[in-house]
Amino acid sequence: MSKSQDAPWSVGFCDCLSDMKTCCTACWCPCITFGQIAEITDKGSTSCGASGALYTLILFITGCPCLYSCFYRSKLRNQYNLKGGGCGDCMRHFWCETCALTQEYRELKNRGFDMSIGWHANVEKNPGLAMAPPVEKGMNR
Repeated sequence: MSKSQDAPWSVGFCDCLSDMKTCCTACWCPCITFGQIAEITDKGSTSCGASGALYTLILFITGCPCLYSCFYRSKLRNQYNLKGGGCGDCMRHFWCETCALTQEYRELKNRGFDMSIGWHANVEKNPGLAMAPPVEKGMNR
């Protein structure tokens, strides 16, 4: 899919204040918000707790957890063919981690995920969520 065909995000980057609960959690306990995003983005291969703990460890060692979280934004964006790019993903996390995490959380929520129950419970509740989005064919010979 070319950049001109990428889908827009369902919420804006600076719309974090329109969901105060998620924004406050992402601001004061970003490890929780990140862990939930990572578990869904990884389709349950990593747990919320493990991802959140690694995020916290990186935060305490480097003071810059965006070194880890920006890669999940890229992964989420690629899974759903969302607008953006690798450098932009990292810059958004660097300049406003709270806004980036809130946007990603809300994007998954708007796609039908109940973020509080994790990947496996979401799939049991709605098996269609486990399916990857359709991908248009690229160049053919």
